[in-house]
Amino acid sequence: MIGFLHTPPPFLFFTGKGGVGKTSLACASALALAEQGNRVLLVSTDPASNVGQVFDTQIGNQITPIQHVENLSAIEIDPQAAAQAYREKIVGPVRGKLPEAVVNSIEEQLSGACTTEIAAFDEFTALLTDKTLQTTYQYIVFDTAPTGHTIRLLQLPGAWNEFLEHGQGDASCLGPLAGLDKQREKYSQAVDALSDKTQTRLILVARAQASTLQEVARTHVELGDIGLKEQYLAINGLYPEAAIDNDALALAVYQREQHALVAMPEGLQRLPQDRLPLLSSNIVGLDSLRALVSTSVESVSESSTSDVTTIQQDAYPHLDTLVDELAEAGHGLVMLMGKGGVGKTTIAAALATELALRGHDVHLTTSDPAAHLSETLNGSLANLEVSRIDPEVETQRYRERVMATKGKNLDEAGKALLEEDLRSPCTEEIAVFQAFSRVIRDANKRFVVMDTAPTGHTLLLLDATGAYHKEVSRQMGDKGMHFTTPMMQLQDPILTKVVITTLAEPTPVQEAVSLQSDLQRAGISPWAWVVNHALVQAPLTAPLMQERAAQQLPYIEAVQAQHSQRLAVVPLQHAEPIGTKALHALCCAS
Repeated sequence: MIGFLHTPPPFLFFTGKGGVGKTSLACASALALAEQGNRVLLVSTDPASNVGQVFDTQIGNQITPIQHVENLSAIEIDPQAAAQAYREKIVGPVRGKLPEAVVNSIEEQLSGACTTEIAAFDEFTALLTDKTLQTTYQYIVFDTAPTGHTIRLLQLPGAWNEFLEHGQGDASCLGPLAGLDKQREKYSQAVDALSDKTQTRLILVARAQASTLQEVARTHVELGDIGLKEQYLAINGLYPEAAIDNDALALAVYQREQHALVAMPEGLQRLPQDRLPLLSSNIVGLDSLRALVSTSVESVSESSTSDVTTIQQDAYPHLDTLVDELAEAGHGLVMLMGKGGVGKTTIAAALATELALRGHDVHLTTSDPAAHLSETLNGSLANLEVSRIDPEVETQRYRERVMATKGKNLDEAGKALLEEDLRSPCTEEIAVFQAFSRVIRDANKRFVVMDTAPTGHTLLLLDATGAYHKEVSRQMGDKGMHFTTPMMQLQDPILTKVVITTLAEPTPVQEAVSLQSDLQRAGISPWAWVVNHALVQAPLTAPLMQERAAQQLPYIEAVQAQHSQRLAVVPLQHAEPIGTKALHALCCAS
């Protein structure tokens, strides 16, 4: 039995970024506990949930017994449906009574990730506080966990409605909180349960990648600081040494993962830890779930005996096809977008490097840590200017400005609300975008490649709350003068090319689809998609690698057929692409 399932408390929460396998681990853990004779309820709040597929059982928003598994039931909370119902509860009473522009502004404030998370938390809070359920089930397993920011918001004084009515909130998370005042006692009970180690255990799920482990380390500290001390670390999908099979790429993956484990942040090293191997197939069915929690990396003694042949697909375009088309314009804004861990910083550096090598004047700007970008570029390059925006500095500057203007007349409770509101992820995006806006004008005369761009929701918040675009439109439009704002530049498909980066895996693709929809609401149509770390173009000999490549194909084909008119597929590299030569090679098909 893996460590985090040893004498567990009644609530188990699995958390981690998309694609690390938290849903699979939650399902496997629930099955293991049920097969020990315990009554178990599995709760999914994942928007890309495949719990029903995993168990071959139709599951919805009602508690449903799992077929062929005694003692196990499941429920899927649809976070988007929960968010829509939650929005309507707040907006419905004022629709038709307030001006349409005001209603639209309220709806946009309620359209972001904060609302979705708070609405989902609103749903499963009932499960944390329902005494009947706790009597019925010995264990309740959740495949997602609330962020530290959401929990801190729920701990704050219950003055959200009054705070918003006086116009003191800013463009982030207080809007979603407007309907929660009547449930504060229930939320208090839920937060208490989360911070009680006799009731709740948090399992941090990660992959053996440096960036992922750094992010998990931040989550570990953030949740620990607010009382969630009972934490375990599950490192999922480790490539087994026994399955290398003289495959050069498999060996490179194994060595890279081992290096990441050695360099793991010290705070994570002190946590109880489980390491689970990469399996050859997707986690579907009871047998694969049992294998997931019963197979250790060390116990893998031999490679797969599958008859899958080596996959060599030449049908997919490479990055150079995107560079060819970008270069034709001679200048413009190229925005790299995507969830963390998909490699968008490397793709941004590769595109900027290739454009510079072709003689174009390029400005690469990022809000990623400078050391990472400097390491990737590994030196200077003619025609390439690199700048870094420090998110911490910009966010602190933005917070201080808002506190000085909107917080000066607040009481202590109001200031506490505003200060926590300004810790929202939206706040950092807004602050960083304001800094990015200073370099966007460069795109009229040269290439600007922007890494870590704001989401469509953030852009709409800037517009809807009277930010720069709206103010300039009002002042200049009345005078009949021509003007261009950063928002207008982003919506210009000739000037701005948004490139979404993802992986050929179910959750990253689903998250990228949601991001594209988010951008389209803001009037921005993504120009291209990049599927990174693909195996389909590599000469593979290890059966395990061949099987993983075969599983990537449907997701790549779905992106090409359904989501983007332009696609580039970037192979998984033997070594991290560092330096001009490696970044140039990343862009070339041969």
